[in-house]
Amino acid sequence: MTPTAALARGLRHLVWLAMAASAGAAWAGQQQYEPLSASVRAVLQSAVSDRAAPRLTFASDALRQHWLDEMSARLAKRIADPRYRRDLLSSVHYEATRAGLDPQLVLGLIQVESNFRKYAVSSAGARGYMQVMPFWSELLDDGRGNLFHLRTNLRYGCTILRHYLDIENGNLFRALGRYNGSLGQATYPELVLKAWQQWRYSPPPELSASQLDASTRAE
Repeated sequence: MTPTAALARGLRHLVWLAMAASAGAAWAGQQQYEPLSASVRAVLQSAVSDRAAPRLTFASDALRQHWLDEMSARLAKRIADPRYRRDLLSSVHYEATRAGLDPQLVLGLIQVESNFRKYAVSSAGARGYMQVMPFWSELLDDGRGNLFHLRTNLRYGCTILRHYLDIENGNLFRALGRYNGSLGQATYPELVLKAWQQWRYSPPPELSASQLDASTRAE
């Protein structure tokens, strides 16, 4: 690569980072279609077909309420309606936990993919909060899944990311690259990992201590 070409590539990289860091930016990409074995397809179909109501798994109601309040406050600048924020956060927590993902990671991914815009559509056709490509609905649900529906979009997005993590043997960096259709490139995974840090959550000491006390009494 010539020095001029390298400089141009570096400048493009910086521009992409600046755009994604801006308040209204989103880094929507496209998952790539890959043939699935019958067994993998069956597992994914089962994963997206469970329509159980969201139930949050916390050690206590107090901890659940604190998490919702904390996350809702951070999300307020992007979504004004507090009731809808709570519904979104409850669904994110449920779907992420169900797929074995950190809910904070999923919030970071949504921030990068769609900047929390429910009806976001990428130039490649990816849809909704988690920018799911329509071929997934065709593949797993005969095209019946409405990818703009809150729970459906989150269910698909979390299931797909879990699938890519399994393919990559737990390598989150590579799994994120697959999710965005940019495997082998560092920009997108780095953006999501950075956003993940913004959503990190630690319960307050008093709640942590109360859970420890309750656990000790139970023993």
